[in-house]
Amino acid sequence: MKKITIDPITRLEGHGKIEIFMNDAGNVENAYLQIPELRGFERFCEGRRAEDMPIITPRICGVCPTAHHFAATKALDSAFNVEPTKTAKKLRELMYAGNYIYDHTLHFYFLGGPDFVVGPDAPPGERNIFGVLKKVGLDIGKEVIKHRAYGQKITEMIGGKATHPTCGIPGGISKGLNEEERQSIENMARSSIDFAKFTLKVFDDIVLANEDYVNLILNDAYQLDTYNMGLVDKNNNVNFYDGDLRVTDQKGNEYDKFQSGDYLNKITEHVEPWTYSKFTYLKEIGWNGFTGGPDSGIFRVGPLGRLNAADGMATPLANEEYKRMYKTLGGRPVNSTLAFHWARLTELLYAAERTLELSLDPGITGTDLRNPVGEPGEGVGVIEAARGVLVHHYKVNKEGMIDKANLIVATTNNYASICMSIRDAAKGLIKNHVVNDGLLNMVEMAFRAYDPCFGCSTHSLPGQMPMTVNIYDANNNLAQTVRRE
Repeated sequence: MKKITIDPITRLEGHGKIEIFMNDAGNVENAYLQIPELRGFERFCEGRRAEDMPIITPRICGVCPTAHHFAATKALDSAFNVEPTKTAKKLRELMYAGNYIYDHTLHFYFLGGPDFVVGPDAPPGERNIFGVLKKVGLDIGKEVIKHRAYGQKITEMIGGKATHPTCGIPGGISKGLNEEERQSIENMARSSIDFAKFTLKVFDDIVLANEDYVNLILNDAYQLDTYNMGLVDKNNNVNFYDGDLRVTDQKGNEYDKFQSGDYLNKITEHVEPWTYSKFTYLKEIGWNGFTGGPDSGIFRVGPLGRLNAADGMATPLANEEYKRMYKTLGGRPVNSTLAFHWARLTELLYAAERTLELSLDPGITGTDLRNPVGEPGEGVGVIEAARGVLVHHYKVNKEGMIDKANLIVATTNNYASICMSIRDAAKGLIKNHVVNDGLLNMVEMAFRAYDPCFGCSTHSLPGQMPMTVNIYDANNNLAQTVRRE
């Protein structure tokens, strides 16, 4: 049996490699995404002061530190039996909506978008932000950089720092907003709404207007039939910061809905010997291997998982885009992995609208920022990281120290689906011994749509990190080498 190894894979947070196994006919038998790094952050947390968790855990990742910051803060709210003040909760959500503007802009223009804007078969040295700028123009590039920075500025205004923020404390937040800052955020939000609408038009003009791209989105190689999970508000609309966890089945019907503190009764983890990351699945259904369908407990999270698990968006423009996406792609749920990109841009619009709504809230400049904490105990905090459901679970002893920490990150929730998506893409695209850089990139597109984060704060510049693909024959002899310099 032949084996193809793609190492490293590119345009993601962290490190990983893909192994593709082919039979003697030159067709794919199986494929895996392997995470070859061990972080062990949960053990780092044990024995630490509980109030340090919102400061320590953001160091898990330099791209999504705000998600870990607020998941930790919410877990401490629960552990110390305290509700944040109304003003504090609004400020947290405002900051978090701003973070989504930064994050989703980053992914579309820098990580996932180049495959469409530049083209999946373009030379690897062009499939990056520089290739995007060459295609759309420097003026648009300036707008991309500006609005990505807006998201960071909003985080810095409230959080104290743009990366690794420090504002979250049990029962509230450490810093409020003055009127000048509020007005600045309002202006950035209005501009970000226009930018999100423009980005959706770019998606329309480049992707949806291209029949080949639409066929690629709808290609069977990128279809995956799983459950979906996401946080929803009381109206079952998408919510990034708070709400209940809702699970929908393969037909879009509600399968389950539960509060965050009940997660241990609902989801659990499976371990494979070939990777350092675990695989989550729905406990009631069970683990039945890397298969889809109603008898498999595997579920998807993240932008497409959230939209599939919800009945709509809570802001008007984003809700119209939500409806348009499902109408265009054949109804809810959409099971195309590449539709993650459209869902992500719909969320970008929602984040901008929600930022404006909160900046106009009369209570956003209030000074009641913290409630007193109770006795320490056990607490769970759940939030929607940009990549999906993120869980922080702490056991705090009477001295206020962490006895045990359990973190279930979004990519762990998606890991089984990512492996299946890579396998199915490889099987659908690689045929009869035909292997080239363009086809291998289209296999990588299957994982890139999820925007996986492998818990590492360093990134490679796409197209400039050397890559070697080795192809072995049935006797494990090197048969072909494809190099990316």
